[in-house]
Amino acid sequence: MAYGKKASGSGGAFQKLKGDLSAGTLGCAYIFYGEESYLREYYLEALRKKLIPAGFEEFNYHRAEGKDVNVQTLTEMAEAMPMMAERTLLVAVDFDIFKLGEEQRDKLIALLEDIPPYCCVVFLYDTLEYKPNRTMKKLCKAIDSHVEAVEFRPASGSDLEAWIARRFRALGKDIDRQTAEYLVFTCGGLMTGLVPEIAKIGAYAKGKSITKADIDAVADPVLSAEVFRLSDAVLQGDYDRASAILGDLLKMQTEPIVILAALGGQLRRIYTARLAIDSGRGKRWLMELWDMRSDYPAKLLLSAARRATAEWCADAVRMCQTLDRRMKSEKGVDAAGELKLLLVRLGTARR
Repeated sequence: MAYGKKASGSGGAFQKLKGDLSAGTLGCAYIFYGEESYLREYYLEALRKKLIPAGFEEFNYHRAEGKDVNVQTLTEMAEAMPMMAERTLLVAVDFDIFKLGEEQRDKLIALLEDIPPYCCVVFLYDTLEYKPNRTMKKLCKAIDSHVEAVEFRPASGSDLEAWIARRFRALGKDIDRQTAEYLVFTCGGLMTGLVPEIAKIGAYAKGKSITKADIDAVADPVLSAEVFRLSDAVLQGDYDRASAILGDLLKMQTEPIVILAALGGQLRRIYTARLAIDSGRGKRWLMELWDMRSDYPAKLLLSAARRATAEWCADAVRMCQTLDRRMKSEKGVDAAGELKLLLVRLGTARR
């Protein structure tokens, strides 16, 4: 059994975890982190099932979380012998190893260097962000030498679409690639958020094949999708629709400053799409620039940018920046009212 191997990068560590689960060569220590919580929980459960026989979880599965957890507690749990199993599993949830004092850090280093071979330790970053502090050289060296740091990133376009299709097939439904892309655009690319949306859409759809109308009928759009529709309405000169979308966002108690930030970001992306058109660059350039995992949003941006000039896009971005500074620096600003006024100014500038 292979223990204590150095992580080979986020993607490499993830593939290695999958391989070790399949081969039964799991290591002694892991750090699980990343925004795709669905995959984090999925592989944590796969780890538990691989290591611990059913019915013996009470004796061999240990979970520690909360501010009261310290390295001594973790060491005692790690040293507890397995019962009717070859190994135990210890999961430390949101235990920020880089916020430890020097004494606790030294004890953690000692634990990492000598984890019992019958124990597997997982440091699970759920609500906390995993931020390695490279100034803590001894701790980083211990982690690099004895821990696999596995980042769970959002799936790529094709992988995510295949996963969506499998989820719908389990519900007795089919979905084609274009509709799956539209679902990701509408509901976001995280599996965690897609799971309940797929369940709703699958239960609602009357036909065997999922349609865009099924998605629009019951799905809850993410902010980025709503803001794209808002900017699209502005570009089409449809102030009434833009105002209605903004009103719905405000009714859902979305903070005006958050809406403005999303709108400003969207207008910047449209600006770069306009520049791509004017300079002869295509969607691949846009995908690389904005780290897109699918060409679907790039095609939408290019389509939107064709309805605007580079000058209008630049002015629109500046208007958002000016309002952002006002909202953050001035007291008593009617943020919702200023957002509505911004839409009018954006629309007027296009005439």
